[in-house]
Amino acid sequence: MTLFEKTATELQSLLHNREVSVKELTEESLARIEKMDGKVQAFLSTNGEQALAKAEELDNQPLEGRGPLFGLPIGLKDNIVTKGIVTTAASKMLEGFVPVYDATVVDKINEAGMVTIGKLNMDEFAMGSTTERSAFQTTHNPWNLDYVPGGSSGGSAAAVAAGEVAFALGSDTGGSVRQPAAFCGVVGMKPTYGRVSRSGLVAFASSLDQIGPITRNVEDNALLLSAIAGLDAKDSSTSPQAVPDFRAALTGDIKGLKIGVPAEYLGEGVSEEAKNAVLEALKVLESLGAEWEEVSLPHSKYASEVYYVISSSEASSNLARFDGIRYGYRAEGVKDLEELYARTRSEAFGNEVKKRILFGMYSLGAAQHGGLYVKSQKVRTLIAQDFATLFEKYDVIIGPSSATTAYKIGEKLEDPLTLYANDILTVPINLAGVPAISVPCGFSNGLPLGLQIIGKHYDEATLYKVAHAYEQATDFHTQTPVIWEGK
Repeated sequence: MTLFEKTATELQSLLHNREVSVKELTEESLARIEKMDGKVQAFLSTNGEQALAKAEELDNQPLEGRGPLFGLPIGLKDNIVTKGIVTTAASKMLEGFVPVYDATVVDKINEAGMVTIGKLNMDEFAMGSTTERSAFQTTHNPWNLDYVPGGSSGGSAAAVAAGEVAFALGSDTGGSVRQPAAFCGVVGMKPTYGRVSRSGLVAFASSLDQIGPITRNVEDNALLLSAIAGLDAKDSSTSPQAVPDFRAALTGDIKGLKIGVPAEYLGEGVSEEAKNAVLEALKVLESLGAEWEEVSLPHSKYASEVYYVISSSEASSNLARFDGIRYGYRAEGVKDLEELYARTRSEAFGNEVKKRILFGMYSLGAAQHGGLYVKSQKVRTLIAQDFATLFEKYDVIIGPSSATTAYKIGEKLEDPLTLYANDILTVPINLAGVPAISVPCGFSNGLPLGLQIIGKHYDEATLYKVAHAYEQATDFHTQTPVIWEGK
């Protein structure tokens, strides 16, 4: 058992009654990492000395004014910059890089009184969907250590599933919070584009990236999003939309809710287990008073191609800053500037990153720009319009978070077409900029399955309401991996 099996509300009660201290919570997190992470390998680095010092400082603060996340440990995906703490984006290019400022989300969790425990593994520069493309280590799925945790936020999802921390932040460019959340049996939210500041997030694809919370239950997820969301002067893409108290939406009342279920999300390529889990979840929601109909997102079949053109094009531009001149890795023994650029980038970037940079440069080239990049942006608009049309009639759209359960480590690493094909369930949401949440909805052969609930722009409150109502009517979120003690 671990304290992190408890909800944030339960932990706050323990803190308030002085049954546990912030330092003890921090020590438990560090102890579990020490005990379990040799197998899971979710953390790239821990911040023990600083975390314990902050915990002691927080313990001396009065009970009055403490918020719902006060004193709770959190892990951060290693593409979120942290002042004084190594930030690598799981790349040799940034090995040993220590930022001089905090990302806006880090400022916000500090204001909430949370304790940063360490930095979490990921696919290099967030390019991948299994966390096998890290330059440093492969993260394992706590439900079965022979399987991947998903990606690119696989370290974040695995750390929460293993009970090493109760909260983590990931980033989602094409499903990188939701898919690992599904694979690891936890809750992952991809907020509306612009709901959370990207200032201090190492950029992959700027028009798609969004930081999102990963937790063991819906209420904790809502609390963390409320803490990190909001307008930021450092990020011009953030919205002035007011940030509601998302926990207040967890009423359990979804009577009359209208659900659209895209035929494309239960079609070819989606496993029978994933389909059946979604259909069973819809029965639960029906029993709570919701109603659903089959609908269509006709342009979603083009989403993967559009995503890879746009994301790779933006990546080729964003990663141009890593040149061996200003910071990061620098090749040795070069004879001129051209060789410095070429050798630095060829030696420090992994193969997947190189592929996407090259494809992005090709897509933006004069010969292809109109046929690939411009056309992809036009189709992106059609995909967004499909969602807008459905949301005129339906409150949410529902489907699986992933076409299958987790893969065995190494099984799909050299099969990029299979990995890319799975993106049809998640990348349309990023292309449209709408929010979506993944919640546990079943198991197949001992591995978790995820239910994806998609909503209107800036309507995360409805997603939390539906997700929480479903969660409370089922017991999937209460189950823990065999790696936990006593199982």
